[in-house]
Amino acid sequence: MRWAWAEVDLDAIGHNVGVIRNRVAPSAVWVVVKADAYGHGAVPVARAALSGGAEGLCIALVSEGAELRAAGIEAPILILSQQPPDAADLIVRHRLTPTVYSLAMVDALASAVHRASASHYPVHLKIDTGMHRVGVQPDEAVIIADAVAAHPQLELQGVFTHLAMADEPDAPANGRQLELFDRAVDALRDAGHRPSMVHALNSAGALTRPDTRHQLVRVGIAMYGVMPGPQLASECADLRPALALRARVSHVNRVAAGEGVSYGLRHVFACDTSVATVPIGYADGAPRRLFAGGAAVLIGGVRRPIVGVVTMDQLMVDCGDDAVAVGDEVTLLGRERSLGVHNEIRVEEWADRLGTIGYEILCGISKRIDRTYP
Repeated sequence: MRWAWAEVDLDAIGHNVGVIRNRVAPSAVWVVVKADAYGHGAVPVARAALSGGAEGLCIALVSEGAELRAAGIEAPILILSQQPPDAADLIVRHRLTPTVYSLAMVDALASAVHRASASHYPVHLKIDTGMHRVGVQPDEAVIIADAVAAHPQLELQGVFTHLAMADEPDAPANGRQLELFDRAVDALRDAGHRPSMVHALNSAGALTRPDTRHQLVRVGIAMYGVMPGPQLASECADLRPALALRARVSHVNRVAAGEGVSYGLRHVFACDTSVATVPIGYADGAPRRLFAGGAAVLIGGVRRPIVGVVTMDQLMVDCGDDAVAVGDEVTLLGRERSLGVHNEIRVEEWADRLGTIGYEILCGISKRIDRTYP
């Protein structure tokens, strides 16, 4: 009912998982589908990724795991950060694999598993090796592991960390973090703990550090065909972007030279031109400042500049003297299909123009935009 939508290529998801799986074998691939699969749709993406060879899923919230279970997905689902202790019963009810790094959460989970009349429930221990966001300190990892082992209801299945600079492969911080992690894992083993899943790498690390892939890698942004960082273009050459953002021209207006456009009239036309209105704005995920960075859209095989401030529901495009009509398809992100051309606007281009990262662009495409799966 609206002339703005996103197309998600599930074949590209499966293809990308297959490429990465072949690259990192024999390590397993667990894919990150938090934040509604980075705006692509958690349930369809999870199914496509599992069909493509992923062995597990990673999420951020209990509610995200509940959605996947309600859709009939039975694969292992790891919650990447520790949840509030009062969420323990829901975690167990939905058979989610929790992350722990506090004694309070270990006790809460043990009690919840006991109430469910279960035992040997898998948990993963997160170690903070330098990102300083979440996790137990390396020298306290054994304390948490011992607490897990003290409860017959629980089993320390995994131990992991997260690199703060994986998208900069040569950064010395990566080596320091991995060295701290290795020492902590050795200490756990010396204390008698035998986690079967050790993992440290996200997309960027999985593609660039074959020496530290351990039993599994956690793949997020690369699965969606977007580069984790500008230095990884060659490593991502075989990946296919999975999302296209499209709309249709809703209005065409002839504007005279010297006139301005949009709020503040911050763009003034040097000559007479045709302005096409596209019914998508910053409430949909097209950031307000796109125009200032020189961003463009594709219409009829031509890159056409966005002019004036992007508004909440609409943006304007300078089409010059070309024939553009109401109903013409507009590609904001992705590859254009019309006229046999293969022009493309990538997520990375928007990110570069806006001084941000591809993750933010994808996650910013709002629920007002219907996702289609052609």
